[in-house]
Amino acid sequence: MARFQFGDEVLEGEVSGNSIEAKGRAYDLDEVALLAPALPSKVVCVGLNYVEHAEELKMDLPSEPIIFLKPPTAVVGPGADIVMPPSSSQVDYEGELAVVIGKKCRGVPAEKADDYILGYANFNDVTARDLQRRDGQWTRAKSFDTFAPLGPYVVDLDPSSLAIRTRVNGSVRQKSNTSDLIFSVPELMEFISEIMTLLPGDVIATGTPPGVGSLQAGDLVEVEVDGLGVLKNRAVDAK
Repeated sequence: MARFQFGDEVLEGEVSGNSIEAKGRAYDLDEVALLAPALPSKVVCVGLNYVEHAEELKMDLPSEPIIFLKPPTAVVGPGADIVMPPSSSQVDYEGELAVVIGKKCRGVPAEKADDYILGYANFNDVTARDLQRRDGQWTRAKSFDTFAPLGPYVVDLDPSSLAIRTRVNGSVRQKSNTSDLIFSVPELMEFISEIMTLLPGDVIATGTPPGVGSLQAGDLVEVEVDGLGVLKNRAVDAK
């Protein structure tokens, strides 16, 4: 599933090859502007959820998920710019697998998680790392507009063993597999939905693998999880 703009219309459709079908018409992908495939009321992010990332940081594995929120205003789609705020001197990429919620839910047991998931997408948990260190908590560093690229598509697939890669200007910076997640998607669904109601379109970002690094203005960052296409965004200075 994808959301896209054609002229003044915003539509949802199914992608097949180089076209997308909506309202009984096929559109070429090169004649539409792809948008973020979901409009979440909240983005629930998970920190330190890859074994190798914890080892990279020389940190103990968490005993339960570490979660934080990004506002919906941070979400942008494929092709949108990541705007680097003047208040930060270190903006980092964090490629991730995102879960997109399909039905309102709360208190979901892990074995029922699939019943409430629409599908999966690429995600980039952009972070102003210097502000994160300075503040001692994560809200400001994670919440700038454009700091939650999502897309290009939502796809229903098995998330348990998917290769994930992040490239900057064509160079691979992150390379791992979702089989290395400390807490699986069903476990995250159970944990998070015990705390808060999840609404259709809400996003759970499942954490980033090792290899996180900084972006410079002009850099093209690509997040690619197998079966989900490629999420491409360029970092730019604020105007």
